[in-house]
Amino acid sequence: MTPDPRQIPSVDQLLHLSTTAWLIESFGRTMTLKALRETLNTLRNNLIHGKIVDLTPESILTQAQNLLNTWFTLSLKPVINATGVILHTNLGRAPLSPSALQAISHIAPGYCNLEFDLETGRRGSRNLHATQLLIQLTGAEDALVVNNNAAAVLLVLSALAARRNVLVARSQLIEIGGGFRIPEILHQSRARLIEVGTTNRTRIEDFERALQESGAALILRAHHSNFRIIGFTEEPDLTELANLAHRYQIPLVDDLGSGALVDTAKYDLTHEPMVQESLAANADLVCFSGDKLLGGPQAGIILGRKDLLEKIKRHPLARAVRADKITLVALSATLLHYLKGDWEQAIPVWHMIAQSAETLKARANRWQAALQVGSVIESRSTIGGGSLPGETLPTYVLALGVKSPSQALKWLRHRPYPIVARIENDHIVLDPRTVLEEQEDILLRELRQLLTQIKPSL
Repeated sequence: MTPDPRQIPSVDQLLHLSTTAWLIESFGRTMTLKALRETLNTLRNNLIHGKIVDLTPESILTQAQNLLNTWFTLSLKPVINATGVILHTNLGRAPLSPSALQAISHIAPGYCNLEFDLETGRRGSRNLHATQLLIQLTGAEDALVVNNNAAAVLLVLSALAARRNVLVARSQLIEIGGGFRIPEILHQSRARLIEVGTTNRTRIEDFERALQESGAALILRAHHSNFRIIGFTEEPDLTELANLAHRYQIPLVDDLGSGALVDTAKYDLTHEPMVQESLAANADLVCFSGDKLLGGPQAGIILGRKDLLEKIKRHPLARAVRADKITLVALSATLLHYLKGDWEQAIPVWHMIAQSAETLKARANRWQAALQVGSVIESRSTIGGGSLPGETLPTYVLALGVKSPSQALKWLRHRPYPIVARIENDHIVLDPRTVLEEQEDILLRELRQLLTQIKPSL
């Protein structure tokens, strides 16, 4: 027989139970009352629709506690990246170095001299904290750190070219992750886009003709960091653009995107344009990300001419997109690795890129031996994160044959410490390149749990 809705206990009745007192102590009175009311409303609706429900106080309080646990569980959680995608945008891009984490833990708990000059006892500038390191590394005159590279480009255009024309090659009207497009950023900055050349071929003469016709305030070069154009193509190099811009007394801004400070060709990858090279080619400003090939926190970095950066820093938007103390200290700690020359060992992104196939094969074999199932096969890791499009690195992966790979991956994603992997040839594939060494024990424990749930196919 379906219970009568009038049998549902009231909130006041539930408040007198000892379990409710524990919930209030754990989660607070306001949220506990909200959970109880929502649970009772759900039960009431279920009864109205003829569903069978349990109206015992124990069951009601268990449901309320489950609701509270859901509300009070942080949605952000650490994930094991076994995909082999080093800069996985959906998984937070670059992991931070131990030194960066230590710097955060040193600064975050209390106060710091973010905008306080300890020498004079007066207000200081947050812009100083990473600036000197960036200047030493790149030779730029000045620098500014904001919250991401899209903000850096938006700020530059807003400060230097609002209501004025900006020249961009048609081949560089790119879209970055999340649907953000260069034309839309230009529109938001109130700059007017002047498209130059064609999709596949743009010459320096096209830029000069556009300059003469439009009286542009700025030339923007957007690096193809997340795609390639091949075949019958042509674009002027950065030095040509800089010479042209300076002849017409306007700045050249180079949006590099990935922000490599190291020659990627050293690791058998295509050479990614380096920040230092853009400055050497006389680009007036260079913009790039902090959490891609730099290997630091999410940030947008603007380097270049001091007079232009002074104007940019004074723009009202600069305050809206400024970096916080956590970003600045993590970025500074990351930059120190480049100054010391130990980036390959200390910065996780470069440590992953530098790992040899034989080292990765040994790790995969160790996993296979621990699980006593699966096979170690050759595969390819990718850089990801809108960097070095199409570039891969040789690796060895552990391939597990299971009846339903997609269901197995879903199970792994729902573990207390989620694991993200990929499917290749109907096998679950786990790439050691992107699994941090301190995560290996957790990975193996969860895989053992998985294998008890499903029977592996040999």
